[in-house]
Amino acid sequence: EDDFQFTLCEGCRQESPNLKLLTCLHTLCPGCLSKNKPLGQCPVCQTAIPQASDMPDTDNLLFASLQARLKVYKKIVDGVDLFCDNCKKASEFWCSECEEFLCTKCFQTHQRYLKRESHEAKRVMDIRAGSAKDFIKGTRRTGHFSCSNPTHKSQTVSIYCRKCEKPLCCLCAMLDSQHAPFCDIHSETQRRQEELGIMSQELKQKRSSFEATYVALQDEAVRLEQVQQEMRELIRQRVEQLVRLIRQEEEELLGLVEAQQEQGRQEVEVVRELQRVEGVLRRMEAGERLVEKMSLYATEQEVMDMQPFIKDSLEQLQQLQPPATRDQAQPGDLAECRARLQAL
Repeated sequence: EDDFQFTLCEGCRQESPNLKLLTCLHTLCPGCLSKNKPLGQCPVCQTAIPQASDMPDTDNLLFASLQARLKVYKKIVDGVDLFCDNCKKASEFWCSECEEFLCTKCFQTHQRYLKRESHEAKRVMDIRAGSAKDFIKGTRRTGHFSCSNPTHKSQTVSIYCRKCEKPLCCLCAMLDSQHAPFCDIHSETQRRQEELGIMSQELKQKRSSFEATYVALQDEAVRLEQVQQEMRELIRQRVEQLVRLIRQEEEELLGLVEAQQEQGRQEVEVVRELQRVEGVLRRMEAGERLVEKMSLYATEQEVMDMQPFIKDSLEQLQQLQPPATRDQAQPGDLAECRARLQAL
């Protein structure tokens, strides 16, 4: 369970069959999306999300697939209601291609008729003895692409058209001369994985500059707060020594400090920049983590469906630049406040 916590909603940390991947590369369930929609921000990195009902998000097919496979693994480990999907007898095998439990007799029939196919049925006992990672990797599919032509859904797809950027069956490739040039679908899948990997590595290099800026802004925010806090404490210590007749002066001095703080807008800007850089860092972390999990667990169909969306988001991240580290700002002029304290 610890290894696959990344498949949960990053807002409420709960499972959901309809996880959505935002352009900031964080994954949320529909409940968290609707909850944060009025705020217009991602709850993880505070990146703006559109207010319109047609949010530019996409289904996180990878996480949904992993959750479904983990449920099967949990069912096998728990050993509850493990019946053959064909004859309802006690199951002894699981076929990851058919996604069915099989009893011994149905397994023999399955092997006889599908011996030339790439179906590999495993014993339930062997799956139970292994880890969740082994089961997930063992059920990682390499085929089952659907032709972009809705009338050819049953056709085997092994061709990718670079012109229209869609998988095709042999009939479409032969009959439609507009589709060209072609390449092998598995080569295109590998190319997309490698493209995401390269972009992720480039983001790792850029991330160091954002981290340095984040630390500098964090220190600046702490320093400004310390200066303000020290002045407030000094005022309170001095005023507490005075007699009741000058309590009014105490309130005026505190009001003066707060007014100076309001005028010093730089502190607010530092906090805003800190939040923005922190949000970018979280998006980068989410991108790196998602690309890593795509490489480890994604099927080719999931790569084909999700790679363009992830690529666009990573390109947006690559275009971002960390803000220049500003010189240390001085707090508001407290000379008048010090003079009045001296006069007291």
